[in-house]
Amino acid sequence: MIGEDVMAQNAETEQLREQLLRAQRLSSMGALASSVAHEFNNILTTIINYAKLGLGAEGDNRARSEALGKILKGSQRAATIVNSMLGFARNQAHQRELTDLAKLVEEVLILTEKDLSKHHVQVEKRFHERPQALVVPGQIEQILLNLIINARQAMPRGGHLRLELRENRLTHMAEIRVTDTGIGIPPDQLRLIFEPFYTTKQPDENGHGGNGLGLSVCRQIVEQHHGRIRVESVVGKGSTFTVKLPLEN
Repeated sequence: MIGEDVMAQNAETEQLREQLLRAQRLSSMGALASSVAHEFNNILTTIINYAKLGLGAEGDNRARSEALGKILKGSQRAATIVNSMLGFARNQAHQRELTDLAKLVEEVLILTEKDLSKHHVQVEKRFHERPQALVVPGQIEQILLNLIINARQAMPRGGHLRLELRENRLTHMAEIRVTDTGIGIPPDQLRLIFEPFYTTKQPDENGHGGNGLGLSVCRQIVEQHHGRIRVESVVGKGSTFTVKLPLEN
């Protein structure tokens, strides 16, 4: 009986953990919904205007060709965003697979590009290597999305966001670093930020964020991958979050 009770408790714990991961995932996507919708509106406006231009360019093959090129470019951009969003939403499998971490970073940047631009955040990528790691891709995307959104929220007047990717052959770890030039985190809060429900942020205008679950979930995912997450921060200068994941054997 005791063994059955333990199994039942473990199953319930796992179920609650999965619900938490899904909730945090939806919260992260919700934080981007407004900016993604705005970008789609801009893309559709471009497509409509060039379609009208093309229709009115009867006999002007050069103008019509230019209009068709702009329509194609806008449509491809929309398709890229849709595929990234669908991939993030659907990629909830739990099976680990050998993954190009640089590709994950690039896919998350597609989702966050408009949001970062809207808030005057400049992005810098430094891929020293393109490490391969055995991970659950959707879960690592969730970590990256959360860290990028946090970085943007830490820079309310805009700033600089740097994403670095490298291999540390001595520790046999891939390292992903997310660095912002934001407000920083006071020393007495650094040891608390990964605790569940601890937060220094208020929900934004759409009600997203401020629940204290994001970094706690990030740490949980990293530890399940036998990795580590750490933070360095200076008040008034910014923060760096480093995610370390085991390299391919």
